[in-house]
Amino acid sequence: MKAVIMAGGKGTRIRNVNAEVPKPMIPVLGKPILQYQIEALARQGFKEIVLVIGYLGNIIKEYFSDGSQFGVNIKYIEEDEPLGTAGALYLLKNEISEDFLLICGDLIFDVDIQKFYSAHKKCGGEVTLFTHPNSHPYDSGIIVADKNNRVQNWLHKEDKRLWYRNRVNAGLHFIAPTIFSRFTELKKRDLDRDVLKPLIQEGKLFVYDSPEYVKDMGTPDRYFSVISDIRSSKVYAKNLSHKQRAIFLDRDGTINKYVGFLTDINQFDLIDGASKAIQKINESGYLAIVVSNQPVIARGEVSVDELQEIHNKMETLLGIDGAYLDAIYYCPHHPDKGFAGERIEYKMNCDCRKPKHGMLIKAANDFHIDLSASWIVGDSENDILCGKNAGCKTAYIGADNRADICGKDLNDCIEQILN
Repeated sequence: MKAVIMAGGKGTRIRNVNAEVPKPMIPVLGKPILQYQIEALARQGFKEIVLVIGYLGNIIKEYFSDGSQFGVNIKYIEEDEPLGTAGALYLLKNEISEDFLLICGDLIFDVDIQKFYSAHKKCGGEVTLFTHPNSHPYDSGIIVADKNNRVQNWLHKEDKRLWYRNRVNAGLHFIAPTIFSRFTELKKRDLDRDVLKPLIQEGKLFVYDSPEYVKDMGTPDRYFSVISDIRSSKVYAKNLSHKQRAIFLDRDGTINKYVGFLTDINQFDLIDGASKAIQKINESGYLAIVVSNQPVIARGEVSVDELQEIHNKMETLLGIDGAYLDAIYYCPHHPDKGFAGERIEYKMNCDCRKPKHGMLIKAANDFHIDLSASWIVGDSENDILCGKNAGCKTAYIGADNRADICGKDLNDCIEQILN
């Protein structure tokens, strides 16, 4: 399998960091961005790498040569004139005959590529995007996918949006070779708008969602953030082949103001300080995962789509404050019958309704989480019992001597956990 890296960018927005080299060659702690990418690929068995170069491409060729010193074989595709983020794929029509990994050249990443590839093959689409939450979704393109991971919409920064799930394209793509039939001439093309977005109508664009580390170096702020994350080993540690730590969060009364059974999206408001607390979790390297009982589904008071919109509002409000959730799990069940309008299919004694710990087990399986190194934070007895059933440490908002720690609010609890 080949990896193709689009390494022809100028890096206009980051030129004040280093204007003497092409963007993929900007040094990070003594070595260029592109070297981090090649080393990450080599560690996971990629030996055949194609570098698409343009602006100051001679600097890249002189540094990496044939790739042998990095344990890989490098082939170069040179743009005689700028071809955008995708035009040069035309030049690969006769080079690639199987699925390949396409990478933007300004990323620092460390992800479990085999897991990503397995998801791509399972979807059976033409392209699978690697998506993740980020701290600035309000100025990012938002990817909207259904429960089967098929992309339904792609909202660019200029598109109108209200409440949305914080999921953005990270710049890693698995692509089937059938994509080359769409390149009939050599011309400038935009990867997102001209190549990928048209696949939505055909049902051939899918997502693989992961909390692993992928960050572009497009601005000076992100550049310095990446330096900090490399120094702290956060980049390496977030790879899902390694055991993860999570802080599980109850929703009502912990993140948003408690109003009883929340059935109206207009009643959803964040608790003061909740965004700040979740931002601290994001920066720490812990996963931030919501686990919430939502019997309003079984009671027929809220539909699954309406609950999703409430959660979209939560993610949008957090994103405005620079915070994000890695995942949301909810239990839609309720064991008792007799409610007007109830949905019988959700009336059951399940394994996921807190204080049972099924949601935590599901998250642990999805994200390779070490529950014994993780925490749950909530404002009810069920949250504490759920955490103890799963083998987690527990934090209670209020006073409860059964919890490992107690705090006045979510922010207080998070500060105690991280300290």
